Amino acid sequence: MKVNTGRLPVSLLLIALMAVFAAGAIAQTSDQAKGINVPVTYYKLKNGLKVVLSPEHSAPLTTVAVYYNIGFRIEPRDRTGFAHLFEHLMFQGSKNLGKMEFVKLVQSNGGILNGSTRFDFTNYFAVVPSNKLETLLWAEADRMKGLEINEDNLKNQQGVVGNEVKVNVLNQPYGTFPWIDLPMAAFTNWYNSHNFYGELADIEAATLEDASDFFDKYYTPGNAVLVVTGDFDEKDAKAWVAKYFENIPSHKAEAIPDLTEPRQTEEKIVTRTDKLATKPAVGFGYQMPERGTPEYYAMGVLNQLLVQGEDSMFYQELVKDKQYTGNVSGGINYLGNMFNYNGPMLFAADLIHDEKYSAKEIMGTVDQIIAKVQDKPVEQKDIDRAIVKLRSGLYDTMTQFGGVGRADLLASFALFDDDPSEINRIEANFRKVTPELVQKTAKEYLRKTNRTVVIINVEKKAEETK
Repeated sequence: MKVNTGRLPVSLLLIALMAVFAAGAIAQTSDQAKGINVPVTYYKLKNGLKVVLSPEHSAPLTTVAVYYNIGFRIEPRDRTGFAHLFEHLMFQGSKNLGKMEFVKLVQSNGGILNGSTRFDFTNYFAVVPSNKLETLLWAEADRMKGLEINEDNLKNQQGVVGNEVKVNVLNQPYGTFPWIDLPMAAFTNWYNSHNFYGELADIEAATLEDASDFFDKYYTPGNAVLVVTGDFDEKDAKAWVAKYFENIPSHKAEAIPDLTEPRQTEEKIVTRTDKLATKPAVGFGYQMPERGTPEYYAMGVLNQLLVQGEDSMFYQELVKDKQYTGNVSGGINYLGNMFNYNGPMLFAADLIHDEKYSAKEIMGTVDQIIAKVQDKPVEQKDIDRAIVKLRSGLYDTMTQFGGVGRADLLASFALFDDDPSEINRIEANFRKVTPELVQKTAKEYLRKTNRTVVIINVEKKAEETK
């Protein structure tokens, strides 16, 4: 779900986010402080824009990230895919920068940039040499102040996004599996369960009026957070933020719709045939506890114990012991990490497996694994090991790609919790998790009746059915 400008072969943002919980993270060998210590200056402009400044002088790079509180979860009902479409439109020119000139400006100054659409936000980031910070702030303010929305840009990007849907989803094996399939099957609230990549008919039906209305409703300072992190002088940054952003008019942002889900009381199983798949697959997800609760952090520990890394229980049983597959993927939030979303979410896992094994057999083994964390408390040493993995990935992220991972965490905590300093309490919150809490959480949230299973079958050829 990223804009395709040809400037990056892969999404550096996605890599940086995944690094927060990298499976192969190396434990810290020194006795570091109990948690990270990121400098955070947080304030709001009179137009409602949230601003987070976090200096870090290890490299002469500065990251600027702007997060808007609009993602595909909360896009208009009859315009699925519109949040993603608008991500593309943000690179089509503004008051002082023509079409794609924002991209050229960053690249010509030695920087990199990207944008992405996620469940609850659309974000834009750039990493530039430190002496280009003011230029980048001016450019971001310019498109926040007045995007160039015209018929030509809209039609052009409708074609680009429509083609992306065809190439990345409709014509790919496992194209919607499991990242779209599981939420659509698990949730009952339309906002959480619609096809967030977008229906082609909805994307093509969007009008110029729709685009202008969308910008006015969601791309307003009061619905955004600006993060500056890296090598910069805080006094200068504050002055430039005020100079370029303070006088941008702010419209009242659209209210966030009700995203609540009922407690799931029956297992859901969905089966479909993928004409392009070469092997069957199975994915399963459990509805998560509410974000920020003790149980939420306990699920973060369970995520490490069950899914992340070759030492995880799923890998040991499903890959090494039973040899159903060569790999098991999964975690909390397929499109980010457990901190950068703000609504119902699944703890999920998936695998493509050999045809000689059935989904029923595989899920039977999964039940046996889950029972181990439900029937008795895990040992404290296992929780400690999970926290070491979490902390290692977190430290790695703080210094990667000019601070993109740090900017993501700061923006998410500012956008959803109005408190970016929560970044410095992450480890402390995990250290409050006890063996008893892990067991209690597993019994409630990893119960079979809280689970959704998506089974992908391979289309049988004519000769195979004779």
